[in-house]
Amino acid sequence: MDLLAMPRTALRFLAAALAASSLAARAEPAVLEKVEVNGRHYDNAVGSTDAASEGTIRAELLKSRPALRPGEVLEFVPGVIVTQHSGDGKANQYFLRGFNLDHGTDFATTVNGLPVNMPSHGHGQGYSDLNFLIPELVDHIEYRKGPYFARNGDFSAAGSADIAYRHTLDENFAALTLGQRQFQRFVGGGSAALGGGLKLLGAVEVQHNDGPWTLPERLRKNNGVATLSGGSRAEGWSASLMAYDASWRSTDQVPERLVDAGTYAGRPFGRFDAIDPSDGGETGRTSLSGEWHRATDGQATRASVYAIHYRLRLFSNFTYALERPQQGDQFSQQDRRDVYGLNASHAVEHRLGALSARSEVGVQMRQDRIRVGLFDTVERRVTATTRDDEVRETLAGVYGQTSVELTPWLRAIAGLRADQGRFRVHSLTEAANSGTASAHLVSPKLALIAGPWARTEFFFNAGRGFHSNDARGTTATVDPKTGEPVAKVPGLVAARGLEVGARTEWWPGLQSSLALWKLDFDSELVYVGDAGATEANRPSRRRGVEWNNRYVPAPWLLLDADFAWTHARFADAAAAGDRIPNAVDKVASVALTVRDLGPWSASLQWRYLGSGALVEDDSVRSRASLTTNLRVSRRLWPRAELTLDVFNLLDRRVNDIEYFYESQLPGEAAPVADRHVHPAEPRTVRLTFKQGF
Repeated sequence: MDLLAMPRTALRFLAAALAASSLAARAEPAVLEKVEVNGRHYDNAVGSTDAASEGTIRAELLKSRPALRPGEVLEFVPGVIVTQHSGDGKANQYFLRGFNLDHGTDFATTVNGLPVNMPSHGHGQGYSDLNFLIPELVDHIEYRKGPYFARNGDFSAAGSADIAYRHTLDENFAALTLGQRQFQRFVGGGSAALGGGLKLLGAVEVQHNDGPWTLPERLRKNNGVATLSGGSRAEGWSASLMAYDASWRSTDQVPERLVDAGTYAGRPFGRFDAIDPSDGGETGRTSLSGEWHRATDGQATRASVYAIHYRLRLFSNFTYALERPQQGDQFSQQDRRDVYGLNASHAVEHRLGALSARSEVGVQMRQDRIRVGLFDTVERRVTATTRDDEVRETLAGVYGQTSVELTPWLRAIAGLRADQGRFRVHSLTEAANSGTASAHLVSPKLALIAGPWARTEFFFNAGRGFHSNDARGTTATVDPKTGEPVAKVPGLVAARGLEVGARTEWWPGLQSSLALWKLDFDSELVYVGDAGATEANRPSRRRGVEWNNRYVPAPWLLLDADFAWTHARFADAAAAGDRIPNAVDKVASVALTVRDLGPWSASLQWRYLGSGALVEDDSVRSRASLTTNLRVSRRLWPRAELTLDVFNLLDRRVNDIEYFYESQLPGEAAPVADRHVHPAEPRTVRLTFKQGF
């Protein structure tokens, strides 16, 4: 099938699949598997993980709290904050462990077994767009932090999250959400046994939103999933078709001087206004994937393959009239690619002398075939080309690790990972930037887990990790805008991490973990999609403390409290200063959840994003923000539920993101260094009716 023609065909198929699953459910009795019910929202008990900062989040918790955008499901990972600086069709901004991860660099994410991060992306390295996620289908999220895990490769130095979809639903459902500012969302899903051990799941989602912006966002999103599966948890398989497309207009960050002035071009101007009304974009993602697994007699084997077609056309203007006073500085980043990959692993339980052990080996391969470009535009019309490249990037990794029970109270895990990247760039605009490159890296891993004593265990983790650089930077010799010579950059950049921690369940009902960590990068080289070039930066050093708590004082009450402090600095000396711009020093989340009090459930969450330096000498800092979200749900009748979500309950005037750089508005005589802000949404109310069937 032609990948370019798949999205519309896929959506039609998904709608048919959903209808078929309903008919199948009525046609024959469902074959029910035995299900073990666990009342916990987390699978993070003592003895269940290899690090204090590792864990699993179950779907029950995702249902208890509201999320303004799909990507905010990652905020259930302790220490992660998710924001937005542009239209809601664009990838989010992610913050973790002193990183402004931009749109995903150094945090690896998968959904339903598929990689989300995009290397050598038109907008930024590791671009991670989660807007195709359907939260109602999530079964659990497995998260890890730091480069300590052999199975995690590119982009996982700060952490990773694997978001697993369900293969069956507890009940078929349809849900309609209506909210302020033309927010409308419909999602429906169903699953059924087809006979012969086969199971079918189908789900569709349609959404529209204008947002609080003076320029209506006009977000339109269509999304769907169909999964056919067979077998059991011990041995089985699944195949999934996913399709998503979206278009939007965006209100990007604006200079604070303009908001303070209150007028622009002879009209009133506020913090929700746009400077360039033609900014925005369109994107799409279609995928086919399959997986097979078997676990018998102390052995476990898994294999998966996938193919993804992805596209993005993004139009932005962050400097307004700095470079092109007459036409304006709008530019377009365009990315179209096909991605092919496979993952396979085999684990076996065995003995090392008298010691019990478990060893695992695995292989991971991925190839991206990309057409990526950067263009000058006026009202989305291309006027000049800065870069236009054909890129073929292949990343391959192999790993092995062994876990050994050294004593009844001490377990050790030793791992080794080897990765290679091959890059081929054909520049259609500058022959000097064409070429090939390769890079390889070996990453050792080590973990020690001691205990438990008094329902408390202790961890030591160390390891090396990496992120890849944009392929264009590995072959470039000329800056595409200035024509000046530039140095090539390495394909893989190493990071070294260390963590000590503890987890305890000593107090009845309380699960608490503490982690002290550090992470050093050889270089913070970043491909700047806005300029079409790799920006060299200095080596960095980050260290911090995380304290996470889950308290269940009564079966109907849950308290979550997560706190993180980070110290982030460049590791070398320079006159400019040692602060890493946009490295937030504190984040916190506290949530109180009441469950199943008669027909009622509710949650109240406080979310804190601390201040961070915006320039290296710390002379300008971002402002901290504190927001409150509320969810109240009531069962109306069997299988029917009404849910009220209120975001930014106290209607606080805070910003999602702040930057400090030079820009020039039309009519200004010279560039001005200023704080540029994108406001968080004001109080926003949404009401959802859900009916099961």
